[in-house]
Amino acid sequence: MFGFSFSVPVILGVFLLLIILSGIKMLMEYDRGVIFRLGRMVGVKGPGLVYIVPFIDKMMKVDLRTITMDVPPQDVISKDNVTIKVNAVVYLRVMNPDKAIVNVENYIYATSQLAQTTLRSVLGEVELDELLSQREVINAKLQAHLDRDTDPWGVKVSKVEVKHIDLPKEMQRAMAKQAEAERERRAKIIAAEGEFQASEKIAQAAKVMSVDSTALQLRYLQTLVEIAQENNSTTIFPIPIDFLKPFMKKD
Repeated sequence: MFGFSFSVPVILGVFLLLIILSGIKMLMEYDRGVIFRLGRMVGVKGPGLVYIVPFIDKMMKVDLRTITMDVPPQDVISKDNVTIKVNAVVYLRVMNPDKAIVNVENYIYATSQLAQTTLRSVLGEVELDELLSQREVINAKLQAHLDRDTDPWGVKVSKVEVKHIDLPKEMQRAMAKQAEAERERRAKIIAAEGEFQASEKIAQAAKVMSVDSTALQLRYLQTLVEIAQENNSTTIFPIPIDFLKPFMKKD
């Protein structure tokens, strides 16, 4: 039987070495560590290997990658008093890790709540038609509001997109009727423009025929050919003798 005995200094040395090694931390390329020493922030470290003093320093890790945040559907009353449900997506990123830890308790939760209130307030200032037709302008306005309010937290809101607008059934039917009426209006305008252009061409043709009687006679004969092609029955078509004079040989 083998026995091992260690002296107190050796044990203390090993214990001290383990404590020292416990202060070595590794941070990924997208991570930063905010260091607090005895409750006071002393700086930001990372990426790579960093060292903190055991039992004295405390490190809080912050992810610098872009975070995609889904804003749940919000009940919004537009400027023209239409009740709709709108949801959106927010893209944010931490630019100052120290501010994101010191100035706000939970920057992700705080940004989410701020996005919901901003969505309701901004969309409540526009009419429904503007919201549906000017989506990019609304997105830019939301992004500007959020980015300004989250700047003290060290958070950069890079983009806001309104994903879906849920309209009431009554409003959907009304908009469908409006769209149908608009299509009918355009169809009538196009038909009227076609008739106007056709009348102009007919007027021009009448002027040409009034100057040259031969053109009128040729058109008359062409009408006879068209009638003969369309109908198989015998057609009696009176021809004034004056129409034949240009074709008669002069003595």
